[in-house]
Amino acid sequence: MAVDLERREPWMIRVTGQLSEQTGRELLSLVNMVAQAGRKELEIEMSGVDSADSAGVAFLARARDEAGRAGVAVNIHGTRGAALEFIALFEKSLQQSHVVPPRKAGFFESVGEWFFSAVLEAKSLFNLLVDSIYWTFIAPFERRGVRWATVWDEMHQMGVRAILIVYVINLLLGFTMALLASNQLGQFGASIFVADLVAIGFTRELGALMTAIIISARSGSAITAELATMTVQEEVDALKSMGFNTTQFLITPKIIAMVICMPALTIIAMFAGIEAGFLLGVFNLGISPAAWINRTIIGLSASNILLGLGKSVCYAVVIVVVGCHNGLRVRGGARGVGLATTRSVVMDVFFIIVVAATFSIITG
Repeated sequence: MAVDLERREPWMIRVTGQLSEQTGRELLSLVNMVAQAGRKELEIEMSGVDSADSAGVAFLARARDEAGRAGVAVNIHGTRGAALEFIALFEKSLQQSHVVPPRKAGFFESVGEWFFSAVLEAKSLFNLLVDSIYWTFIAPFERRGVRWATVWDEMHQMGVRAILIVYVINLLLGFTMALLASNQLGQFGASIFVADLVAIGFTRELGALMTAIIISARSGSAITAELATMTVQEEVDALKSMGFNTTQFLITPKIIAMVICMPALTIIAMFAGIEAGFLLGVFNLGISPAAWINRTIIGLSASNILLGLGKSVCYAVVIVVVGCHNGLRVRGGARGVGLATTRSVVMDVFFIIVVAATFSIITG
């Protein structure tokens, strides 16, 4: 018999021959029997073991673990030769340990962890913003190259291919805004002032804001997905190892393209919104085209148009920097890319609203 139990003080299990799966099962059965008998100490004599395999060692580890949980102190001794060398590979598994479950974090610990995590991310985002501004707006004047071929390609993807969606959504928004305003102003016989309202609203705020939200969902998510995929596939690390500055190589062309495209798309959005108001005023409210155009011109002002275009430039920088930030800090595989993309769009919309509110506070 390969495994034998000797009932002496302390009880001993003597193992001989090969420590295999069959031997290990017999050993486990005897250990459980010793534990059920209420013994507090057990010795396992291994001097007769000539060889061992992984299955046998696994059962030996399990036997010791179950004995420990039953309060039986197990002492293994006498291992020698090839069996000793093989069992030594599993030494950590054979060490009797009591796993202490991790303590659940308290409320203040959770808040503190969230706070410090937010501070570290804010620092990372700020550093990326400063680095991006330098490589985009300062470095080119210091004769540091810009990848203009990439800029033209990005402008096509971010700008030209977004014209239709920007136009259609702002046209529908203009219809909605003009219709709601006409319902209210019409009660006082002031429907003609809807033209002023639409012109001021789209040039000062809505044109740039809606365009930024559309582009953040369309291009901001694409930027994050692109850089996140490169990060997961270690392409960004490869660029660093070859001596490329990732901000100059990957981010600067996107910022330049976005800063050029966003004001142009904003002008299209302003035109679409004002056009929608004109169509509703002429065909629904029965106001003459000349009168509507005259009130629209009165409502338009260079300061409002410039304010809207200035906001669009800030929105452009926010969209690219937030998208690149989330793309470069992604963790995991495909799921991580998806989570980073979703997070990027949410952060884009949040910061766009913050920038819009800041401009409103400053400009009144």
